[in-house]
Amino acid sequence: MIRILANDGIHPDGKLLLEEAGYEVDTKKIPQDELPKVLPDYDVICVRSATKVRKDLIDACPNLKIIARGGVGLDNIDVDYARSKGIEVYNTPNASSRAVAELVFAHMFSLARMLNISNREMPAKGDSEFNKLKKIASEGIQLRGKTLGIIGFGRIGQESARIGIGMGMKVLATDLVVSEADIDLNVYKSQDVSLSVRVETTSWDEVLRKSDFITLHVPGGKQALIGAAEFEKMKDGVYVINTARGGTIDEDALLAALETNKVAGAGLDVFVGEPTPRKEILNHPRISVSAHVGGSTQEAQSAIGMELAEQIIDFYGH
Repeated sequence: MIRILANDGIHPDGKLLLEEAGYEVDTKKIPQDELPKVLPDYDVICVRSATKVRKDLIDACPNLKIIARGGVGLDNIDVDYARSKGIEVYNTPNASSRAVAELVFAHMFSLARMLNISNREMPAKGDSEFNKLKKIASEGIQLRGKTLGIIGFGRIGQESARIGIGMGMKVLATDLVVSEADIDLNVYKSQDVSLSVRVETTSWDEVLRKSDFITLHVPGGKQALIGAAEFEKMKDGVYVINTARGGTIDEDALLAALETNKVAGAGLDVFVGEPTPRKEILNHPRISVSAHVGGSTQEAQSAIGMELAEQIIDFYGH
């Protein structure tokens, strides 16, 4: 029997699909340091971001056939080495794109209407300083007519464009590979109403200079993509959103840009030093925060589990 260790969990829909195909699925969490002893008994490991599958673990598991990552990034897996050993490496780039894009706009709305401030201040002061808080929040802005800059125009970037276009925003996108994309706007549950908008990508500098809101959808690297020099090129009062990877934005440079009002607000779902983000970031009144939940909706988790299950079943041919 094929044995699968879903070490970071798997949605019940995906687990059921695998079990119906005759596979054994174990969802018991094995600590990282114990995996070299336990994983050799399994044919497949499913992970999210918590479990690391590095060279030493791969070498300890000669029977391993598949490493499956529930999510987009593969930075916690030594992908090239695994494939050199004949191990298939899968991820789920399609399943969570919409969920992440919707979270981008949740942060944008929160910042634009100062909900992040209201949700902190109203419980404490709403009964005594109601009119003061109302006056502060009345300085909010609307998104329609604003320019949305998208850095990284893959699946999530295109989903963000789809929402932005539907809201009446102008979209500027930049990408190292993608030169254009057709963004289909389909009315929910309608077979008759649809619209396609072609978005051609532009230069990095133009996105920085002209955008009112900037959202990042790029893999993490060894150094920040957005630092002091990049903030300097942006409009005064820009809003920045990061649901990609912690460290993509230099947090010190962000705090400095907030201090000078170069940046009006930031929405962060990812942080340097997770799971212990800096207090200055978490407590800043003009930063809207969430706990790395971009792809963590009920619908996305179900889709991730199902996509993983289908890939594993296809590999084994039943």
